[in-house]
Amino acid sequence: MGYFIGFLAALIFGSNGSVIKVLVGSGLSAAQLTFFRTLTVMVLTGLVLLVWDRRSFFITRNQMMWMFVLGVGGVAGLQYFYAVAVSRIDVGIALLFEYLAVLAVAVIARVFFKEQVRPRIWVAIALVLTGLAVVAEAWNSSVELWGMVAALIAAAAYTVYFLVGEKALTTMGVIAMTFWAMTFATIFWGIFSAWWEINPALFTQNISMTGALEDLIVPLWMPLMWAVVIGSFVSFLLSFLALKQLKATPAGIVASSEVIFAFIVAWLWLGEALSPVQIMGAAIVVLGIVLAQTARPGKTVDLDLAFPEAEPVKPARK
Repeated sequence: MGYFIGFLAALIFGSNGSVIKVLVGSGLSAAQLTFFRTLTVMVLTGLVLLVWDRRSFFITRNQMMWMFVLGVGGVAGLQYFYAVAVSRIDVGIALLFEYLAVLAVAVIARVFFKEQVRPRIWVAIALVLTGLAVVAEAWNSSVELWGMVAALIAAAAYTVYFLVGEKALTTMGVIAMTFWAMTFATIFWGIFSAWWEINPALFTQNISMTGALEDLIVPLWMPLMWAVVIGSFVSFLLSFLALKQLKATPAGIVASSEVIFAFIVAWLWLGEALSPVQIMGAAIVVLGIVLAQTARPGKTVDLDLAFPEAEPVKPARK
């Protein structure tokens, strides 16, 4: 069941990249779209907790600090810079760069947390870097520089997402962690996304779904609802559930299939086809990602996420 949930999450995440590309090209900024995504997930998970687990609204101060890191440094940064990246470069290529996070997690675990990481990590790094150079066709700079930079920053945010999220799930439930991470991400983009400048008429404006669906004209709110409910709430929930049921290594390998799904959807929908050389490079990157995942023994890094003696944050008195 864990593998099934993980692959389903990867499929939704992979296809959502193409939806995001359409939305960002239709009048919403990457920051505004990120705000709507995190806000929707925060509200939906909050409603779930309100009904089934109200105790999760009260967490320790130390947990709150790490949820701030996960929400702002992980979720908010990951979603924003991924949206920027896919608006400038192909969806699949953006994901390949983003998955450098897998290598970063293994290296950080070895260097900073003294975790035993198998030597194959160095082979994985060589494969991924070589594959990325081939996919980006570094010899003729065919991929836009700023798109790659945004994808690399997304990779850094994804590293935070992996490290903090992995540890948080040892002390918090899936819904609770999702709620708190999305809460801090929503507060951040609520301040910096300028969502209040959006003309409400934009949501009912008819847009083309572009590519193979160019003749399909729908109001903007329809793909937006997909992106925020299915592509965000459902996919994040499924990915955290997979991480909860599987160890970090198999969960990460399953998650990397998102790259393959993204390439297929973007090719069939948006016509983002790779050359034979780029396909070979993508295959090398995926192989490197799998090797990097198997280089870790499956332990979580010790981030000291929660102190047993810490007092829970109490609600303010009225």
